[in-house]
Amino acid sequence: MAVLEYTIADFINRESWWRNRGLLVLNIYLILPLLSSVLNGLDSSILNGLQILPGWQEYFHHPQGKTLGLINSAQGIGALSGIPFSPYVSDLLGRRASMFIGAIIVLAGVFTQALCTTVQVFIGARVLIGLGIAFSINAAPLLISELSYPTHRGKLTALYNSMWYFGSIISAWICLVAYDETGASQWSWRVPVFIQATIPVLQMMLIWFIPESPRFLAAKGLESQAARVLAQYHANGPKQCDHLVAFEMAQIRHALNVEREIASSPSYLTCFATPGNRRRMFIVISIAVFSQWSGNGLVSVYINIVLDGIGITTTRTKAIINGCLQVFNLASALLGTTLVDKLGRRKVFLTSNIGMLIVFSMWTITTALFEETRTRTATVPLIFMFFFFYDFAYTPMIFSYTLEILPYNIRAKGLAIMNFSAYLFNTFNAFVNPWALDAIGWKYYLVYCGWLCLELVFVMLFIIETKGRTLEETAALFDGVRPRNTTERRESATFSRTPQYGPRTPRLEKDNTDNYFELHDSSSARSSAFGSPSHIELQEYSRVQSNVFGSHLETQSEESAITAVNHHHDIVF
Repeated sequence: MAVLEYTIADFINRESWWRNRGLLVLNIYLILPLLSSVLNGLDSSILNGLQILPGWQEYFHHPQGKTLGLINSAQGIGALSGIPFSPYVSDLLGRRASMFIGAIIVLAGVFTQALCTTVQVFIGARVLIGLGIAFSINAAPLLISELSYPTHRGKLTALYNSMWYFGSIISAWICLVAYDETGASQWSWRVPVFIQATIPVLQMMLIWFIPESPRFLAAKGLESQAARVLAQYHANGPKQCDHLVAFEMAQIRHALNVEREIASSPSYLTCFATPGNRRRMFIVISIAVFSQWSGNGLVSVYINIVLDGIGITTTRTKAIINGCLQVFNLASALLGTTLVDKLGRRKVFLTSNIGMLIVFSMWTITTALFEETRTRTATVPLIFMFFFFYDFAYTPMIFSYTLEILPYNIRAKGLAIMNFSAYLFNTFNAFVNPWALDAIGWKYYLVYCGWLCLELVFVMLFIIETKGRTLEETAALFDGVRPRNTTERRESATFSRTPQYGPRTPRLEKDNTDNYFELHDSSSARSSAFGSPSHIELQEYSRVQSNVFGSHLETQSEESAITAVNHHHDIVF
């Protein structure tokens, strides 16, 4: 019987995504979960702007030391309280429900913060906001990763954390406008806080209009709904029998089966159960710590103190520097997002860490010279240069690299551990930094210089390159499986049917013939540096019970499906 060969790449959309109605609508919908990162950036940066305002300082009696540290760390304390429970809510109730719950809690915290009259209530409101954000930032990147089109997934997950700076831009410039309009009035800080309510209100109103994660639906036994979502937004309409959608349904089913085999009720201990997983979590936790302890926290939280330390004391000048820095940060993060696939992960991280070490050392020297001589130096340009190198890797890569190296069964909990680690060390920074700056001044910068050296060594030794690798090859690097050296192992998908129509386009109209999607590991005849595993054929067939497909689907792991899309593994019709 003659067969026609295609690669998985033949099934992806070939036209510009905005010309495909399904992809256009899907990407518009994904703006809503992207707003969770904007909200996080807006709330995390709002205090930086408020501390510059005389109205806020006077209303709360110029907080310093422990009080100031507690104000800045309160949001992190709330997030740390919610993050351990957030993946369970996401897995039990769904990604949308978790975002909805987070939006309600954040909205309550925002109104409490905007109407507070004492510093104690202000701190309590910050804790409440952090608790809500914990649910939002766990569910949103999962929804983006699981709902987005396969070839858009990497860029959208990298874009997610870059949108943090869009929120910080809003907070910086709103504080400046509020100061210009109201001066030292208490409304100069209450108005920016009220504006924080915009995003949670939008998410509460609109979240139920966007589709749920197909993986969540399949996990709950709602495979027909999952297939319908994929057909509607990946295949541009439920009336088409799109074989990319069939492939995606197969890999979702198999990934869920694998997860059930590993543990009927997986816990956080699963993330550390094997040597490969322990190595993954070591890298994930480390880059989470580096994202907070690279010196960026000095300006992200205490730009008022930092600028005072180099002789810039005018409120409007500080606000303008803060606003311009946030715009520059967003541009730098977007540049890193666009180059990560071209340069590779290791090169991006190495460029970032080498640049940060050099520039921060120069920043330390200029700050020391000012304190000793009271002569202004080029510290402000160095701050911008430092953040360019920081944003180049750690803003876009912390989420995308984490999701890339975590297998499906520990992805939600691994992401929660990453968020917990980042917030834990950010909270520590926010609490300790003002004390250290008051106590030893510029000498505290030397601590970060030494730490940046350790970061660079870590990146050189432990960050693996995932560009151009299949997820199977990446897993082998972590799990210690070394294939033998004769032929390359490929995962291929075979769809068997009588070739009665001659050459076909990859996207076929629905017909009445039952289609069998046979997924198997096969040995390739091509030689390479990889091994020649014995032939493995997956023979688990199941039928998608829906009015979308009339096909028998065999299972395929999530990893091999997405890998096949990105690396042109074979599919045969």
